[in-house]
Amino acid sequence: MALVTTKEMFQKAYAGGYAIGAFNVNNMEIVQGIMEAAGEEKAPVILQVSAGARKYAKHAYLVNLVKAALEYSDIPVALHLDHGADFEICKACIDGGFTSVMIDGSHHSFDENIALTKKVVEYAHAHGVVVEGELGRLAGIEDDVKVSSVDASYTRPDEVEEFVNRTGVDSLAIAIGTSHGAYKFKPGQKPQLRFDILEEVEKRLPNFPIVLHGASSVSQEFVKIINENGGKLDDAIGIPEDMLRQAAKLAVCKINIDSDLRLAFTAGIRKYMNENPGHFDPRQYLTPARDNIKTLVRHKIVNVLGCAGAAEK
Repeated sequence: MALVTTKEMFQKAYAGGYAIGAFNVNNMEIVQGIMEAAGEEKAPVILQVSAGARKYAKHAYLVNLVKAALEYSDIPVALHLDHGADFEICKACIDGGFTSVMIDGSHHSFDENIALTKKVVEYAHAHGVVVEGELGRLAGIEDDVKVSSVDASYTRPDEVEEFVNRTGVDSLAIAIGTSHGAYKFKPGQKPQLRFDILEEVEKRLPNFPIVLHGASSVSQEFVKIINENGGKLDDAIGIPEDMLRQAAKLAVCKINIDSDLRLAFTAGIRKYMNENPGHFDPRQYLTPARDNIKTLVRHKIVNVLGCAGAAEK
């Protein structure tokens, strides 16, 4: 099956009350683990690439890894640019085989964000590619995206209609309390999604796909495994999975997951190397890392996203 855009995926997700998982990829084993889980659960999936991943693995390697994975799968797969910083990087990905791009103009003023997003939309649509925009700023760190809690801001529902109408974007990432990275909350503070904002956005943008970034739940199981095998990770708190499932039943059609993947992958390697000192065959220590990715993604598909079996509908 060839790569697809997210347009039909999101239409079905909105109608079906589930979300599509957008999983960040950096190497072959991560691609394999995600695709094996999604394939076995018959779930559509979005493989997304950050600026950091493009620097690390290079554009052509990542695109061709994804194309290779398609030879072993019959599920819908979209290839998405995560947090495109400017028009040039979006153009490079559109020209280079991506079927979806995100232009993140959230650090600009409202009008500047609109102008930049519209420019990307016009080029992307002319090439059959869909575009995700962003309103509001999430706290936390993900590759080149660094936003302090002071600079973070919730999405303003009164801006979403104008933004979508003036830009022509196909989906919109909003800030309602998720955060990038293994975010540390203040002692005693519990993560909380602003469902009131999400519901107001849905009223103003009926049947329009909404995206949540920074939605890893930060599995304490993997944090524990890493620390038991020589790691030094502080306790980290993510968004409770029941909140994410509730969001997926509303207007949220795409949920981004990255930090959980990194923790799962690292836990597999650390555990193997601790139990097998002196081993140096990457095929051996990367196998449990890949297995952890598969286990994690299957869990997200079935218990959080609710999209198991959706590829057959």
